[in-house]
Amino acid sequence: MKTYAEMTAELEQLAAHNDRLTASLRSARAQIVELKSDLERIGDPPNSYATFLRRAEGTTIDVLHNGRKLRVATAASLDLDALQPGTELRLNESLAAVEAVPASDAGNVVPVIEALPDSRVLVAVAPDDHRVLRRAGGVGDVLLHPGDQVLVDLKAQLVLEQIDRAEITDLILEQVPNVSFEQIGGLSEQIEAIRDAVELPFLQQDLYRTYGLRPPQGVLLYGPPGCGKTMIAKAVAHELVLRSAEARGVPVAEALQHSAFLNVKGPELLNKYVGETERSIRLVFERAREKASAKHPVVIFFDEMESLFRTRGTGMSSDVETTIVPQLLAEIDGVEGLDNVIVIGASNREDMIDPAILRPGRLDVKIRVRRPDAASGREILGLYLDGAVPMRDDREELLDLAVAAIYDDSPESAFVRIEYSDGTAEVLHFRDFVSGATLRNITDRAKKFAVKDQLSTGVAGLTAEHLRAAIRAEFAENEDMPSAAHPEDWARISGRRGRRVDAVIPLQGQFEEPVTAEVSA
Repeated sequence: MKTYAEMTAELEQLAAHNDRLTASLRSARAQIVELKSDLERIGDPPNSYATFLRRAEGTTIDVLHNGRKLRVATAASLDLDALQPGTELRLNESLAAVEAVPASDAGNVVPVIEALPDSRVLVAVAPDDHRVLRRAGGVGDVLLHPGDQVLVDLKAQLVLEQIDRAEITDLILEQVPNVSFEQIGGLSEQIEAIRDAVELPFLQQDLYRTYGLRPPQGVLLYGPPGCGKTMIAKAVAHELVLRSAEARGVPVAEALQHSAFLNVKGPELLNKYVGETERSIRLVFERAREKASAKHPVVIFFDEMESLFRTRGTGMSSDVETTIVPQLLAEIDGVEGLDNVIVIGASNREDMIDPAILRPGRLDVKIRVRRPDAASGREILGLYLDGAVPMRDDREELLDLAVAAIYDDSPESAFVRIEYSDGTAEVLHFRDFVSGATLRNITDRAKKFAVKDQLSTGVAGLTAEHLRAAIRAEFAENEDMPSAAHPEDWARISGRRGRRVDAVIPLQGQFEEPVTAEVSA
């Protein structure tokens, strides 16, 4: 017979076994419930999606579903007033719209050809495939320009989103620069010529028509680098806006807001993909015409023009110029006209620009920007060494000293000797290579020397020695220029373009061997 203790132990064992069975049954029940839920979920009919097109009668809507237009019912929970064309909807098994879901952010990107007056958009899906699409709600009020890139749903025939493309934005600077003619020294003759070519026809249009004068389509500024061509173009744009606002009685702030300076960077416009550079040129002119349509002046400035519009057939740019040059000519000569638009080009190598661009009726005004002579150089130096710069010595004496040193023609300043094939030779001095940029570098160096001097001695002011040291440093930095220069370039610098150069002999620094070449300058 079992004792009480044995019976108690056995009862405890049975209770524990019962607890384990209970836990197992609960776990099994939970698994059964989960399996049932999975079976029910798997058994649910699939949902489909559609694109909202428009509201219809009552609570029905028109949608695009699998390429077909359907009129479907809507769930009571769906806010019909919030739906816009292009909204993506979830449909139940009965093809009723039950939920609005986030729209797709992927699709085809195509260029805009024209924004139509009735809010539709003409786009180019392919070169020979143009389509008219409607706007989705997100772009209903967006101002679209020809050439803008847009995301489209071709099945739903909707424009979904404007895609910002940095390429054109990087190529052009639309703000009118804050540069005046007073900030440019030594170029009074060139400034007067370009003002006559640009400002006068724009401000005196009626008078020009009375005399039967045709305003020029474009201006070419050519000459050595660093001599102020870009500054002149910027000042033209700025002054043109000011004079135009004054003549029309328009606030300057408003005129600056609507006018534009499209600074096109030639090398950056070149694109390896066929047709892309031509498209970019077309977009620049379309932007200019749009800005100028409100009678505000627009300047298109092509910097380093020779890099973009070289003479056709030279093969110097893989012959891409055979399509790029005609595109520019088409824009200048186009039937749309260039009212209130002036084209200004700048080039260091005007001989490389296609002649068709430079003929009358296109860039028909040509202004040569020369290197500054002593008088012009003094004027430029005076702009950078004005009364605001602390000076220990007399300002006029400092300017005289700088001009005498920079434009020295003694043997000590001899830079290079050019030997021509006819047996003659020519010695060029440092003064023959001075530009406005060189003069600014010299004054900047002198100012830095003055700053360092003040930090070490505590005495403020620029001195004659600071200027002398700056001139020596600037010249020393350019001593090795002849070593790698092409003889043809030296011929251009000397102004003897029609003579063949046999040798270029450096006269400064360590270089003693002549640079020779059998080329025709």
